[in-house]
Amino acid sequence: MGVVKAKKTKAYMRRYQVKFRRRRECKTDYYARKRLVTQDKNKYLSNKYRLVVRFSNRDITCQIVYSKIVGDNVMCAAYSHELPRYGVKAGLTNYSAAYCTGLLLARRLLTQLNMAANFEGKTDLAEEDSSFTPDSAFRAYLDVGLTRTNKGNRVFAALKGAVDGGLDVPFKDKCLVGWNAAEKEMDGAKLRRQLLGGHVSAYMKRLQNKNPDEYKSHFSQFLKAGLGPDELENMYKSAHTAIREDPTPKSREEKKEHFVMKRKRKLSLAEKRNRVRQRKVSALKRAGMDVEMADP
Repeated sequence: MGVVKAKKTKAYMRRYQVKFRRRRECKTDYYARKRLVTQDKNKYLSNKYRLVVRFSNRDITCQIVYSKIVGDNVMCAAYSHELPRYGVKAGLTNYSAAYCTGLLLARRLLTQLNMAANFEGKTDLAEEDSSFTPDSAFRAYLDVGLTRTNKGNRVFAALKGAVDGGLDVPFKDKCLVGWNAAEKEMDGAKLRRQLLGGHVSAYMKRLQNKNPDEYKSHFSQFLKAGLGPDELENMYKSAHTAIREDPTPKSREEKKEHFVMKRKRKLSLAEKRNRVRQRKVSALKRAGMDVEMADP
């Protein structure tokens, strides 16, 4: 028996409803968004905050967002392209950089709300204390968008940074690097190594010994910044300290001036005639003719 093609009837087409634009573009998971945005009615118009983490090829974006009827409002934001200001000169999209960006967002938000002194978070990455539940007055819920939430994903590094920075974001240890599913326990040393760039350092050493040319190609930005495999841990530790000292964003005066296109002034009639005469003179000189012929 042949394949019978299912025909869409007139009744089906009359009842067909087009999906939301951002769903058609595969940008928004409305099933998850509904649950992240909907607030309990007994909260009396209080905002429900989301920790939004997004990755691009060259940047990491972390934001605290709350929703209104007219749309989303961004309360605070931090980006990984700000990390060179704190000493992280290369590798702005790896696991360690995601942790730094989440930490920067948390400290910046609490400083903005004048709560930084009351909620310091976790100031030291101790090996034996991997999981940490902060005593924070600000709660947010992780919004990963369409990212696959498998164990060890970089979005959870940003979450870990925000929690260590003093925010209250519900999570479980099994989403972090170092979780042993068989024994159901956390390896804090492995997580600490990942947050301080140990995995990058190990790969740099392995590639340096195996293929020096490929090492120079893959880690060109690290070499340009003078960073070797042994300097990464101290770099990230210094960055964590610098972020806690001054998490405020760069002021507008410090930002580079944007390029402004300046239009040329229009020529007057006399200037236009003079320009034509000069072109005639130059053309006559090249032809070896008398220059007086160029006079109007």
